[in-house]
Amino acid sequence: MTEVGKARLRSEDARLITGRTQWTDNLQLPGLCHVAFLRSPYAHARITRVDVEAAKSRPGVLAVFSGQDFADEQGSLPCAWPVTEDILIPDHPPMAVAEVRYVGEPVACVVARDRYAAIDALEDIDVDYQPLPAVTDMEQALRQSSDLVHGDLGTNQCYRLVVESGDVDAAFRDAPVTVERRYMQQRLIPTAMEPRAVVCQPDGDEFTMWSATQVPHILRLMLASVTGIGEHRIRVIAPDVGGGFGSKLQVYGEEVLLLLLAKRLGRPVKWTESRSEGNMTVHHGRDQIQRLTMAAEADGRIRGFKVDILSDMGAYLMLLTPGIATLGAPMFNGIYKMDAYSFTCTGVFTTKTPTDAYRGAGRPEATFGVERMMDELAAELGLDPLEVRRRNWIKHEEFPYTTITGLTYDSGNYEAATDKALALFEYDKLRAEQADRRERRDTVQLGIGVSTYTEMCGLAPSRALAQVRSAAGGWEHATVRVLGTGKVEVVTGTSPHGQGHDTAWAQITADALGVPFEDVKVLHGDTLIAPRGWDTYGSRSLTIGGIAVHNACQKVVEKARKVAAHLLEAAETDLDYANGSFSVRGVGGDGASMTLAEVAGATLSAHDFPEGVEPSLDSDATFDPENFSFPHGTHLCAAEVDTETGFVKIRSYVAVDDIGSVVNPLIVDGQVHGGLAQGIAQALYEEAVYDADGNLTTTTMADYLVPSAADLPAFVTDRTETPATSNPLGVKGVGEAGTIASTPAVVNAIVDALRQHGVRDVQMPCTPERVWRALREAFGEEPEGPGGAQPGAGGGLGSAQGDQEGGQG
Repeated sequence: MTEVGKARLRSEDARLITGRTQWTDNLQLPGLCHVAFLRSPYAHARITRVDVEAAKSRPGVLAVFSGQDFADEQGSLPCAWPVTEDILIPDHPPMAVAEVRYVGEPVACVVARDRYAAIDALEDIDVDYQPLPAVTDMEQALRQSSDLVHGDLGTNQCYRLVVESGDVDAAFRDAPVTVERRYMQQRLIPTAMEPRAVVCQPDGDEFTMWSATQVPHILRLMLASVTGIGEHRIRVIAPDVGGGFGSKLQVYGEEVLLLLLAKRLGRPVKWTESRSEGNMTVHHGRDQIQRLTMAAEADGRIRGFKVDILSDMGAYLMLLTPGIATLGAPMFNGIYKMDAYSFTCTGVFTTKTPTDAYRGAGRPEATFGVERMMDELAAELGLDPLEVRRRNWIKHEEFPYTTITGLTYDSGNYEAATDKALALFEYDKLRAEQADRRERRDTVQLGIGVSTYTEMCGLAPSRALAQVRSAAGGWEHATVRVLGTGKVEVVTGTSPHGQGHDTAWAQITADALGVPFEDVKVLHGDTLIAPRGWDTYGSRSLTIGGIAVHNACQKVVEKARKVAAHLLEAAETDLDYANGSFSVRGVGGDGASMTLAEVAGATLSAHDFPEGVEPSLDSDATFDPENFSFPHGTHLCAAEVDTETGFVKIRSYVAVDDIGSVVNPLIVDGQVHGGLAQGIAQALYEEAVYDADGNLTTTTMADYLVPSAADLPAFVTDRTETPATSNPLGVKGVGEAGTIASTPAVVNAIVDALRQHGVRDVQMPCTPERVWRALREAFGEEPEGPGGAQPGAGGGLGSAQGDQEGGQG
């Protein structure tokens, strides 16, 4: 059996799940110092004085610094995606000097002999603040009378991007059906298992940094750019990293500051965030207001789609902040055909933690918008939500298909994925049960949610990134080394944080070279060992990094072929290569074949080597794809909604995804399950909440509800397979699919259960209180304030249901 496609247990899991591995916070170095940061308690204020003298005299304290101490060397944190020519990019000092613009922004730091001494000394730093008005509402922030986050910019508008295709006015003119909705994508906090941690060790004028990062190569480049230290003098190591979900696709101020502290003190320094510290300061995700308008024919065929979104940047632009929302620009059309499309995105500054990439990065927001609108269009027309989708989606025989936004979807079969999902879900049976519950006026109603999605992943062709003004490249690099004993080392530029690269890359290599899986070692995450790469995010690792590994293996075989041909005294064209062995075509017996290990041994000694051939089988490959990859699928959710309490229970969930060819089904299932958990969490549980003064009120795990396995249903997952045409393995991305598809499936199910009562939307997260209030408002009843009737009081809605039956289709 070949390795690719085999459900092999992950080889890295033994050390990861037992803790016998190297996390950044585990590092202990001679002379190691510990760093703690004093953070602003104000969302917006001028810093008028910072007194650190008392803190310096604390036992165990080695040094104390304010932002002013680093003002001349800390530079400004980078933004690598200026999405428009006239975008406003304010300076972003790693440690505030004159003004703070969100709660948690660092204003001073303590270096001490141990972590607790550093933390204790923070209370002796005296800072005088002159409070300024907080800016927390995006719509208010754009009004002329608004207070400004950055006074020198003269506006809170960061940028405005407009993209149009087709004749939008004609599409909406005299359209038989027009549906307009306003949706909120709440702010989310990426909650990786491992908090951020950084260690930096100086060695003369060279520095080694260990960081719990997704992007060691990008981090090294940006550290050099910000500090002026030569890139060749900085080594970045990402040890085993406990999750990221985009939150560690970043260059954080703490990383810059620890480099500067190590340089100034000449000693190794360490910082590890607390969970509440992380909730305040790790970049946040989502946070959009979506105004969507869809025009259609009377039969449901889409004529045009207008998308107008406000995207909260937070206080500053971090590495990819302005580009995240614009990733949705080519994806709001989803899998559907239409005549015209327009996308307008306005980036807005607020006095909140900056936003940036979070699992899916712009694609979940787009999929939510279009999939909610498809359900609303179906309701307007009195059609089954699946029927409306069938009338508009791209049919399998139409691939490759160039969409209204200009992307070319290379392969797919939405019909097959949907048919399989419907069969697993027992769709007709659930619809019958739904009708029965409505007929009986059951207080617990059943809703069915549909999400038929595609996503653009495998970021990205470098040329495509250039077109959207991203500074990054999209290629990926790999080196395959065959040792003298025939064992193989694979060096990859991708840097895993839970994806299973050690296993999957070894499977790809084992098949390509015909060697045992156990003979392959994968090396990554260290810029000295793997000096080239663009790292891991955007479901790009397999579709770009894995292909680079595959291509490097092909080069190894061709190098080995020259050596084998010489030693076997045969023409290269007469050699076949299979199962790790070269054989002379049509010749049997001893001396007619050589294994790759034998060729490697002969290469090591080079005693009998072909003229003009270097004695090395090692090979490099850099892969830059010609197109994105476009996984797709159909997700179906059945949710029971208690109309008296607002409680939502997911009864069944089916996900059928098409990710092209599968390297390891176990890894795929794990990625899908994890993605579903995060997408469902947005629909039902998670929300970063700020008060009017700009204080984050969800700073702990007690306030910010991350669901456990007990809060989630059992998932039924399956696959269809239409190989990608953009790479030789036919693979597509999978890391973000579950998150992208699941949120609208769940919300569509909730609204479907309540639509008969006049509910058209429930703002996420769909907590019992929000569901309950949506019902009360639909009945024309003012929801009670504190002390009044609340969810669970009993008898609140049962009598009203009969009056509302039949009021909505």
